[in-house]
Amino acid sequence: MELLKELCEAHGAPGHEDAIRAIFRREVEPYCDRIEVDGIGNTIAIKEGKGSDPRKVMLAGHMDEIGFVVKHIDDKGFLRLSPLGGFDPKTLIAKRVCVESSHGGHRMGVIGSKPIHIMSPEDRKRMPTVPELFVDIGLDGETARSTVEIGDPVTLEQPYYQDGDRCVGKSMDNRVSIYTLIETMRRLKDPEVTVYAVATTQEEIGLRGAMTAAHRIEPDMGVAIDVTLACDVPGAKPDETITRLGSGVGIKVHDSSLISHPKMLRAMRDLAREREIPFQMEILTAGGTDAGGIQRGGSAVPAITLSVPCRYVHTVVETVSARDLEGTVALLTAFLETAHDLDLSYA
Repeated sequence: MELLKELCEAHGAPGHEDAIRAIFRREVEPYCDRIEVDGIGNTIAIKEGKGSDPRKVMLAGHMDEIGFVVKHIDDKGFLRLSPLGGFDPKTLIAKRVCVESSHGGHRMGVIGSKPIHIMSPEDRKRMPTVPELFVDIGLDGETARSTVEIGDPVTLEQPYYQDGDRCVGKSMDNRVSIYTLIETMRRLKDPEVTVYAVATTQEEIGLRGAMTAAHRIEPDMGVAIDVTLACDVPGAKPDETITRLGSGVGIKVHDSSLISHPKMLRAMRDLAREREIPFQMEILTAGGTDAGGIQRGGSAVPAITLSVPCRYVHTVVETVSARDLEGTVALLTAFLETAHDLDLSYA
């Protein structure tokens, strides 16, 4: 899982996915016929299908992670942040961050807060908001302003580790998808469909990369790969679980961005049973994936999402199962091997 480690430890806030793009290109190039990059940074690895007019299948996994940009540098050198994506502020206190300086290089910092010793009783009860947080990069105001610019991206900093089947780190959302795209392209031999494996940008701020890529490709069908919630933890009710870690790839029924195409859903479920790939049906009432962008971004594209169950989403300890990840790759590969025969009509 060294590739997953490299992907997770790289930094890529929405719109600033260069490091992940470089890894994706390096790894996928031997297994595709050509690579294209569009105007907002979507990176499209194309594997041509056999025959005179093969179907086009678009795969999408987003490169970006939730992050920030610097919006203010005060006279003491502390940074204020503007968020890119959805954060729970209580998960941010006392975390390490990486500031990617437009002058070159990375500057490490920490998200600071007022010590509890000098908090009022009211302060102790109240959760801070993201605009109230600040980053300490260890520089005075003049030096900070000559080192960091307004608009420089900031992401959380956390090393990856694996303990048996558990893989833990920042940015599993959604570097597991980039890993899946690379591994699927490696395994897929002589497909009868043309595969467009798209490492998308800016998913965390509105599925933007998937929508623009779908317009460019005009696929016949689309599959997004993303994490989903694994709420199999203390305090969650049985009906709130969504998925369970280690119980198999999630086949999405719907979320707030997408109702999966029913024939694609049945095909995924039947293939999983036929190939004995563990799976679980997933309904996520809040949150969306690139499949919603594919569906709306092209010419009414049939679409579905395959989900990797993940605990503690949008934190620095996002946790996935290596078995679930392997199942996701296996099911996606099996689908691409059979997609040329799939009837998607509503007639």
